[in-house]
Amino acid sequence: MRRCQLSAIQSRIYSMNETPELASFLMDAAAGECAAPEAPLDAAPRHGINPAVTLLDVTVAPPNAIHTDGDAERLIRAISEANGLIPEIGFAVMTTLQARLRAAQWRVTCVIALGDGRQAPRVIDLWPVDPARRAYGLALDIGSTTLAAYLCDLMSSEVIANAKMVNPQVSYGADVMSRVSHSMMYPGAHLQMTAAVRDGVRRLTAEVTARCGIEAAEVLDAVVVCNPIMHHLYLGFDPYELGQAPFTFATSKALHVAARDIDLPIHPLAQAYLLPAVGNHVGADAAAVMLCEDLHCSEAMTLVIDIGTNAEFFLGNSKDIVASSSPTGPALEGAEITHGQRAAPGAIERVRIHPLTKEIRFKVIGSELWSDEPDFEASIRGIGVTGICGSGVIEMVAEMRMAGLIDPTGRIGTRDETGCAACFADGRTTSVTLYHCKRHIYVTNNDVREVQMAKAALYASLRLLMDDLGVSSVDRIVLAGAFGSHISVKHAMVLGLIPDCALEHVSAVGNAAGAGACVALMDVEARRQIERAVQHVRNVETATHADFQAYFLSASDIPNAEDRFPSLAARVVLPEVAFGKRSGRKNPDRMRGRQ
Repeated sequence: MRRCQLSAIQSRIYSMNETPELASFLMDAAAGECAAPEAPLDAAPRHGINPAVTLLDVTVAPPNAIHTDGDAERLIRAISEANGLIPEIGFAVMTTLQARLRAAQWRVTCVIALGDGRQAPRVIDLWPVDPARRAYGLALDIGSTTLAAYLCDLMSSEVIANAKMVNPQVSYGADVMSRVSHSMMYPGAHLQMTAAVRDGVRRLTAEVTARCGIEAAEVLDAVVVCNPIMHHLYLGFDPYELGQAPFTFATSKALHVAARDIDLPIHPLAQAYLLPAVGNHVGADAAAVMLCEDLHCSEAMTLVIDIGTNAEFFLGNSKDIVASSSPTGPALEGAEITHGQRAAPGAIERVRIHPLTKEIRFKVIGSELWSDEPDFEASIRGIGVTGICGSGVIEMVAEMRMAGLIDPTGRIGTRDETGCAACFADGRTTSVTLYHCKRHIYVTNNDVREVQMAKAALYASLRLLMDDLGVSSVDRIVLAGAFGSHISVKHAMVLGLIPDCALEHVSAVGNAAGAGACVALMDVEARRQIERAVQHVRNVETATHADFQAYFLSASDIPNAEDRFPSLAARVVLPEVAFGKRSGRKNPDRMRGRQ
């Protein structure tokens, strides 16, 4: 890409103006029902099971003529004798306390909110004693595009149900900055968006509790993680200040909020805990990822990337950690691609191109067969081939590079130049057919450019973090997020989406933000730990950095015009191809000859 294109490209990446196609893409997704997240969740608490709520069976001494103190005082005494706690009893519990104690014949299960050591324990409910009774909690990951809920058994640390749905706020904007702009244009609009996301959370909560046959009042605690703007919009804060420099939070500290104050349909006296934000555009969801991966305890130089419409990332180890974020645009998730779609049955999710014959084969969600297998068409009956989702987009572009259908600059060669029968003239450029049966599904050169812009913005930001710590390589890369869990790490590296690293040291961990929320739900010590850790994370502003432009331009090539990828080069040899006029630009393969 030429330097004169950069300002337009950056504007495209950082404003992510919506198109009718993008709006349709997201609204189609929003129309779907709640679904269970596909990625496995590692939510095991690191310090044992230590939730903020406990159930305690006690026997309260009945009143008599000698001991005339109140029922509440005798209940507190019974609790203290049982486990040493001296809790408060809230007014709401006090109003029915006497009737409940007598109905239970003085033996009750106390629902006690322990807090996290900074709050006095509180009795929030009294139940008849039932050995089968359990305590449940809810972990919520409120993302720009997707809401995810995890219902957890606080006594066993098991995630017993989960569900996800598209954030209803997409009707106000495909990305968070569009929503901030909407709130700036229409005073009070942020409250409409607050109502929309809370309604989505309500539906998710109803879904997971109904699936397990649990009453809402049995959910006794909640942990919420979200990015900075979703944090404000969920809580009902105006996000105006987050939409302009210096991007100031209303508060970045951890919060305890009464569930009823945020319309969270769980126990009416329960509280929701919101993890602290790291700073600027790095929010509580990123802190949850950091908690899940124990980055602050690791000796290895580790890069953690939570990839979505907005990518957040950490680099560091136990000695020093830096963080930043980068709007990647929705191209990496399949939007703004000619035949892009959300990950759903019929979407192309895997692509392979033979390096010699140039034949293309693929897999779609909902079928185990590759497209060149005999029974493929029968296997997709009722599903069809409907488009290409994010993981398929990444694999398609990377496979095109490995097969020599595109050159390092991203230009697609003609049929004569590539020897690929799937290449066809498309105006002044070339496109590549993936499927041409009932529908013609293809990738255009503009689709490739969209991917290049998105990955270049991300990679440039990652390089600036590496510069900040003075490192030229990383020991380990972790791809987080529901989208990250579906990416082929080899294809991501061929594309130049992530820095060079031994492929065996690159892993996808699924929704680490959701897992981190579950860890915080089931372990109050983890909450204290992450609150301490984020205070030592340095936030790096990459978008305005003087070197961002140079890194962005280099990263626009596939995989990169300047950076070496020796680990990848040992596993993958990229063809030395160049298509079209290059205006004197050198075009050797960027990986070969630079080892």
